[in-house]
Amino acid sequence: MRLLYSCFVMDFKNLNPQQKEAVEYAGGPLLIVAGAGAGKTKTLTSRLLNLLKNGAEPQSIIAITFTNKAADEMRSRVNLLISELVNWENRKIQSTNQPTPFIGTFHSLGAKILRKSGKFFGRTIGFTIFDSDDSLRVIKGIIKNFNLDSKKYSAPQMQRKFSAIKSELVDLSGDSADGYDTTIRTLFDEYELALKNNNAFDFDDLIEKVVRLFQEHEEVLKTYQKEIKHVLVDEYQDINTAQYHFVRLLAQSHNNISVVGDDQQSIYKFRFSDFRNFLNFDRDWPDAKVVLLEQNYRSTGNIIKAASAVVANNKYQRPKTLWTENSDGELIKVIEHENSDLEASYVATLINSKLNFSNNKPGSVGILYRTNSQSRAIEQALIESEIKYRIFGGLRFYERKEIKDIVAGLRYGLNPKDSVSLERLEKNFNKKTYLEFKGSLPQKAEKFSPLEAIGYIVKTSDYFGYLERNYLNFKERRENIEELMDFAARFKNLGDFLERVSLLGPLDKNDLAQAAEVRVNLMTVHLAKGLEFDEVFVIGCNEGLLPHQMSYSSDDEIEEERRLMYVAMTRARNNLYLNFYNLPSRFLYEIPPQFVEFVGGQSLDDEERYIEI
Repeated sequence: MRLLYSCFVMDFKNLNPQQKEAVEYAGGPLLIVAGAGAGKTKTLTSRLLNLLKNGAEPQSIIAITFTNKAADEMRSRVNLLISELVNWENRKIQSTNQPTPFIGTFHSLGAKILRKSGKFFGRTIGFTIFDSDDSLRVIKGIIKNFNLDSKKYSAPQMQRKFSAIKSELVDLSGDSADGYDTTIRTLFDEYELALKNNNAFDFDDLIEKVVRLFQEHEEVLKTYQKEIKHVLVDEYQDINTAQYHFVRLLAQSHNNISVVGDDQQSIYKFRFSDFRNFLNFDRDWPDAKVVLLEQNYRSTGNIIKAASAVVANNKYQRPKTLWTENSDGELIKVIEHENSDLEASYVATLINSKLNFSNNKPGSVGILYRTNSQSRAIEQALIESEIKYRIFGGLRFYERKEIKDIVAGLRYGLNPKDSVSLERLEKNFNKKTYLEFKGSLPQKAEKFSPLEAIGYIVKTSDYFGYLERNYLNFKERRENIEELMDFAARFKNLGDFLERVSLLGPLDKNDLAQAAEVRVNLMTVHLAKGLEFDEVFVIGCNEGLLPHQMSYSSDDEIEEERRLMYVAMTRARNNLYLNFYNLPSRFLYEIPPQFVEFVGGQSLDDEERYIEI
């Protein structure tokens, strides 16, 4: 089988000189710094195949990615070429029987290792992997057993702290335990015991426990170092402390570690990623080869130059000069609006004109925003314009639990015979609150405005407190309710408000919105990473949104927000529209004026303005 791979003649026609240099690098530490749209996945995949071509045993190679989607993409590319190779050799061997490299996520590799070594942590081979909900349920039980104040020690907060302890390899008995009081340490110990008693690991264990295994059992580490001779890591800028030690331990005996990534696209600090691992790679591996992939194949020249100028303002980065052979293309449109609803209406109208008068293919339009709560206005505008859309990686605004809970209260208040809404109130609120609502909401609805009614429901049920005690993303859920309140403030009558919300429902749930012909995709900037669209509309390029107001206290946080802006801009192939209302984002001022056309004060009835830009 080794001979079969070594007979394969790699085709480098589609690689540029820098990609080819990275692919053919003989051995030792390799850092591939790949700018946006520079073909990093193709380069890493080609390097893996080149290792096979040069005689590396398939079982000795591991390629680690961050998502199942990325792993599937890499695996399909590798398997396709291996399949072609088998056919080319005219050997009657089923491709399913071929030894292949491990291509998967950190967590899938960790689970594979723990299946063989779980006994070191008191688990059997059949251990369960607890998801986030499972873990949260266990933590709630522990807090209840200790009779602790659930506001001071809420389960979601404890879950995040436990995740940080494992992701950052905190030694709770040492100096690194600063910030974790005695109660937290006790709760953590109880949580670990509960996992053991359930013969279970949580997701963080799949990395942290493997690192502990390697650190405490040298014979196990040496076994894997002997088996694994080549370690390839995608999106290296996003690794956390535990993942860093994971790959470092695996590669330290042979130094054959190849990593690819872009520090300018490091946007997952909230998941404990630390892009300093990327910046310090050649310090950790002094003999490392560094290859810069700076040719962008995705975007127009104006988009590349503008995005590069913005991210160049960050202090901590590996400088690179991104360039493209593509044409300069259209100027970037920076568009001012009076408020979020007019912004959304404008974008919907412009998209409609483009979809009607162009040959845009399905999925060719991306609408990006910083927070999920921003989707309310743009969803409404698209529905009213009868534009099919899909939410990428999330729920539509009026399908979110917290919105449905509040709307159920409003509907019951307006119509006490609405048994469906009453049933939701009984299911999602405690008994005391449910009984209070059953008696008071119809009376309150008669005299309250929509905003006052929502305020009454939120205050009476302590709904924000409920979210904080039960959901890790409680801030996002609170923002959704605040967006609903902002929309409700525009109505005087509860019936009118609920009628407007209800009319959004049927189209909002239209199955056709998921059909292949849908051209408009809505998502947060975080979820847009790795994707690309012909037309990109970034909405809410305001101070307070992008950068988000919660980042103001830290220069590091502002730099991550700037990287978010860079990611958003570089998703566009042909046209980029940066929209704002209220106070424009500081990042808009960092775009050199020669790449921008400023548009402001448009009338939504002025069709010629839409066509003009």
